Amino acid sequence: MAWNPDSNNEKAETKEMDIRNLSSSQFHVHSESNLHKVAVPPKQNLFQEFKSTMKETLFADDPLRAFKDQPSSRKFILGIQAIFPILEWGRSYTWRKFRGDIIAGLTIASLCIPQDIGYAKLANLDPQYGLYSSFVPPLIYAFMGSSRDIAIGPVAVVSLLLGTMLSDEMDPKENKAEYLRLAFTATFFAGVTQATLGVLRYYLLGFLIDFLSHAAIVGFMAGAAVTIALQQLKGLLGIKDFTKNPDIVSVMQSVWGNIDQWNWQTIVIGVCFLSFLLFAKYIGKKNRKFFWVPAIAPLISVILTTFFVFITRADKQGVAIVKHIKQGINPTSANQIYFSGEYLKKGIKIGVVAGMIALTEAAAIGRTFASMKEYQIDGNKEMMAMGAMNIVGSMTSCYVATGSFSRSAVNFMAGCETAVSNVVMSCVVFLTLEFITPLFKYTPNTILAAIIINAVIGLFDVPAAILIWKIDKFDFVACLGAFLGVVFQSVEIGLLIAVIISFAKILLQATRPRTALLGKIPSSTVYRNIQQYPEATRVPGVLIVSVDSAIYFSNAGYVRERILRWLMDEEEQVKAACQPAIQFLIIETSPVTDIDTSGIHAMEELHKSLQKKNVQLVLANPAPVVIEKLHSSKFTDIIGDHRIFLTVADAVSSCSPKWVEEEV
Repeated sequence: MAWNPDSNNEKAETKEMDIRNLSSSQFHVHSESNLHKVAVPPKQNLFQEFKSTMKETLFADDPLRAFKDQPSSRKFILGIQAIFPILEWGRSYTWRKFRGDIIAGLTIASLCIPQDIGYAKLANLDPQYGLYSSFVPPLIYAFMGSSRDIAIGPVAVVSLLLGTMLSDEMDPKENKAEYLRLAFTATFFAGVTQATLGVLRYYLLGFLIDFLSHAAIVGFMAGAAVTIALQQLKGLLGIKDFTKNPDIVSVMQSVWGNIDQWNWQTIVIGVCFLSFLLFAKYIGKKNRKFFWVPAIAPLISVILTTFFVFITRADKQGVAIVKHIKQGINPTSANQIYFSGEYLKKGIKIGVVAGMIALTEAAAIGRTFASMKEYQIDGNKEMMAMGAMNIVGSMTSCYVATGSFSRSAVNFMAGCETAVSNVVMSCVVFLTLEFITPLFKYTPNTILAAIIINAVIGLFDVPAAILIWKIDKFDFVACLGAFLGVVFQSVEIGLLIAVIISFAKILLQATRPRTALLGKIPSSTVYRNIQQYPEATRVPGVLIVSVDSAIYFSNAGYVRERILRWLMDEEEQVKAACQPAIQFLIIETSPVTDIDTSGIHAMEELHKSLQKKNVQLVLANPAPVVIEKLHSSKFTDIIGDHRIFLTVADAVSSCSPKWVEEEV
């Protein structure tokens, strides 16, 4: 038979006319005997549901698992070990571990002593208070903490935050005694905040910390590093009249407005030894075998500069020195904490903020080094340990202590085995307070400034910022906002901006969830996002939409409108391409983890809108909570149980015309 092109054209036109004239009556529902029905979970009574929810919310990690089926005596021992983990791991402590801890403890002690003196100045406190905070808190943590690697003591960010917030309330020079009492009060309530989080569990109050996203913390830390470094220009340049404002504009005006106060001897000492410290840090990073070089460099710098100033009497030439550090261990300060009066509320406010920041930093440090050694830290034990050490610290003349990243890194590389390295460090600090502090009299302030600048450089995490930019632009906005807020305003403003932007992101994601059109992956029964998989084909006459969020009051209206907008766009494309009209709208509900009454009401309105367009609503794979609520609200009666399927493939096969099934 000869080929007739006209006859083929006629067949094609006939098929096109058939497609155009398809009506809803031409769509059919197959026999459901071979399809699985969506099961409704057994209904729990109110008490069981409440009990299950509370257990999952507050005790998701089942902390009492170890106590099950144990005799009373064993439960008592386990309870004591839960509070004091040292009683558990201490039984397997060996001489080999002790050797590693001694080396690590001595190494971090050589780093912490000069750092603590400088950090105390950031908090506008006398130098000895920095050393006090590396004596008592590490001892408490060693008994109660679960991290093997974290090194406890004052840190730059918390010291700056505390100093800034305390200075906003009173002048540290004019009201020295009251300022010190407020610092102890803030430390006490920082500890109470941390311990409360441990008692009430992270799952209940952890959202307070979770509002500080990783991106916000990266920006906040970098901004704090800039602010801290700028504050050290006073000591590095020898300026006497320096601004109290932490923002970069005020600092630069103070620096360039007081050029006549610059002291060239101070600058030479500071710049030379800052270069030495940076070179030592470079050597340590270049070869990990020389980790001890950057650890010992600050102490060597202090010894050399102190000796140099003493023999040359450079202090007579305008080089500012420490002058006096009180000798002896921590005096009690329990009677100096404000438990009433106007300063109580101020102490609580400052303590809560400082406690949160300190806890966030310590948690990040603990998780980092625990993952390197492949062990788990107990978040609640960490919070309890941090809280206890700051509560006790506030009563022994300490200010807020937490995990220090620089010390913890040195502790890790020095080969620490357990928290005993903190005990060794504490013992060295004790000996320093008892016998060595008079030797720091001629230590120049410029070397302390150089040590702090060298320490805070590590807070700049440029690779992390670049990665944040590549992954999520909104996260980068939070990072940049926190950074600029700290640098151009203050630590508190930067922190507030970070929380606001992070909160805005949560609201945006909650109120504007992602939706997507799904198509069929060739040679499979899998349906995926057509943007992610361009090869995925759409099913004629059927629109498949995925909603990637719970549907509740804050987003129900948006979800309904967005689905209708998908339908309108699809109908326009179908009409332009002369394809069959949309007869079924399938919603892939497996990502929908929950739905509330507003969400169900929105689904009812969506169903009514679709009925006006002669489009049937179909649901695929609803979660247990969702299907239970849909049944309870009688929504399943409205659309019919036969319109709810276990998979998208089942829904498509039941709602597609025969000739479409043969093609797809």
